[in-house]
Amino acid sequence: MADGSRTDRSDIEPVYRPEDAPIEYGRDLGDPGSFPFTRGVQPTMYRGRLWTMRQYAGFGTAAETNRRFRLLLEAGQTGLSVAFDLPTQMGIDSDDPRALGEVGRVGVAIDTVDDMHVLLDGIPLDRVSTSMTINATASTLLAMYVVAAEERGITRDKISGTIQNDILKEYIARGTYIYPPQESLALIADVFRFCAEEVPNWNPISISGYHIREAGATAVQELAFTFANAMEYVACAIDAGLAVDAFAPRLSFFFAAHNDLFEEVAKFRAARRIYARLMRERFGATDASCRLRFHTQTGGVTLQAQQPLNNVVRVAIQALAAVLGGTQSLHTNGYDEALALPTEEAATLALRTQQVIAYESGAALTADPLGGSYYVEHLTSELEERAVALLRRVDEMGGAARAIAAGFFQEEIARSAYDFQLRVERGETTIVGVNRFADAREAPDVPTPDYSGLEREQTARVREARARRDNAAVEQSLTALRATAACYGADRPAHGRPPMMPLIIDAVRRRATVGEIAGTLVDVWGKYQPR
Repeated sequence: MADGSRTDRSDIEPVYRPEDAPIEYGRDLGDPGSFPFTRGVQPTMYRGRLWTMRQYAGFGTAAETNRRFRLLLEAGQTGLSVAFDLPTQMGIDSDDPRALGEVGRVGVAIDTVDDMHVLLDGIPLDRVSTSMTINATASTLLAMYVVAAEERGITRDKISGTIQNDILKEYIARGTYIYPPQESLALIADVFRFCAEEVPNWNPISISGYHIREAGATAVQELAFTFANAMEYVACAIDAGLAVDAFAPRLSFFFAAHNDLFEEVAKFRAARRIYARLMRERFGATDASCRLRFHTQTGGVTLQAQQPLNNVVRVAIQALAAVLGGTQSLHTNGYDEALALPTEEAATLALRTQQVIAYESGAALTADPLGGSYYVEHLTSELEERAVALLRRVDEMGGAARAIAAGFFQEEIARSAYDFQLRVERGETTIVGVNRFADAREAPDVPTPDYSGLEREQTARVREARARRDNAAVEQSLTALRATAACYGADRPAHGRPPMMPLIIDAVRRRATVGEIAGTLVDVWGKYQPR
């Protein structure tokens, strides 16, 4: 496994024996629920509670997305996952000229807390957890969720969910950053503090290997770079004065599931072991802070536009890998997502895939059913060894932030993506229906929303919101936020910063927009400019 990826299968042995998997049970495995959690984070795993079935959705306006959420909940989904459009992710209001043509395209447009109210209408926020894939503007969207709940009479300690809030991987793989790294990290540390003190059932971050893998990383790189980022976040929070065990039990992670069933199962097992050892050895964390809890999404880049029904099989294999690997939460992609936003039929079938695995396959009957397989244990140890070696290289560069600034992560991922594409083009890696077993049929047409109409509707909503609010009160709240943001500069000490989340919540409550809050912080911190 020279490049850490099983797409190169030349080094796989025809059979594995005990000597190929030299492990000590207590040290390397342990029972489920026990350090180092290789076999799972709960003693009975899915016998006690199934994973959360959390389908990702976001469509144009808040009202349209709310309709899809209700359909999925009626079909048996057990948690919400919100996709936001690009302007919302980038802190740009829907009526801003820079948002033209992008409003509602890749998710739901949220400009004010009134949009959040519409998005969550009729959904019991004290009983349904919500995950929000949002990063640079994560603090603002969390504030909107808190205010929406409170205005419905639901207190902060009753809501549960996750904000992605993982800005480091944005500099590496996705690009939806706004502020410079040091100020972004300081804001994330403040969100950690706020959630630990006031929103105890909320995960303040979902440290994401998924997007790193989607950018072309191997399984080894996904592990190493994700945990390098995690160590950076933990260290920043400790530098800001937080005790590790005050916030670390609520840290969550997000991984991809790809097509190599056994590599993916081994990857999830190795991930738990790596994280447990890192947290104990580097920070002296207790077992509660060493448990790796993660959400999984099936691989978007593995979906093919050619012969799209083949994606049903790919998603089923990937979902099974996530379950066998012990995920806490799962999203399964629609088979038509390589063509457009998933249709209701495809989204429902994706959910049914999880339900068949949960209730018919037997995969949930016992914890870590592949544990003890010579092959799986060999892969688990090999992935751990290679990921830890790569993580050590990042440490030698001074940690994730410095490695990102030097372009190390980006260059390593780009090289892996290029190598994979070459193997596909040479036919060394088979993709069924693409470079083998292909046919001449064209991909079917998938209906798409009227994005121009959605944009006009959302633009009107944000303008109406500004017209009916107390603009003097909004400006007062933004002025207070601007003054506090000045204490978060890269040249200011980490200890003793005044909290920012109460000020963001106040601005949101007064109906400040996502763009106005982001613009206020840009005025103080500036924008990140990649080298």
